[in-house]
Amino acid sequence: MSSDNLGTVPVYKKALELCEMSRHIVSYISFNKDLIKLYQSNSHRDVIAGSLLTDTVLIPKKIEQAEHSESYAERIKNASFINIIIHNLNSYCTGLEKDGVKDKEYLQLLRQEIRSFRKTFKKWSRSLSNGFGE
Repeated sequence: MSSDNLGTVPVYKKALELCEMSRHIVSYISFNKDLIKLYQSNSHRDVIAGSLLTDTVLIPKKIEQAEHSESYAERIKNASFINIIIHNLNSYCTGLEKDGVKDKEYLQLLRQEIRSFRKTFKKWSRSLSNGFGE
């Protein structure tokens, strides 16, 4: 599958939506408005927010790697990595709440988007064995 066709893959589109929403929420809740330098901040909230952004950016990359791989093992490895990221994203939301983010409705929106992505991801990950005689 070419990179051009990835836009038609539902899980990839959902991953990009998750990235976009994460970017908006992080820019709103973080103390450091330079999102590229969040990891350098002394603020616990900014460090969590930076990790959230990093992980959401990794998801579409891992989907792309899985979609382009001829190896069943490589596809499953990428799907497993994404599954770990999904768990991390939920933990980041909890961490941000505990750090005192006042606008919890934004975190609830993010959690809903994570759940929606996870549902699409599960369907996609079950399809990864297609063409491998599994």
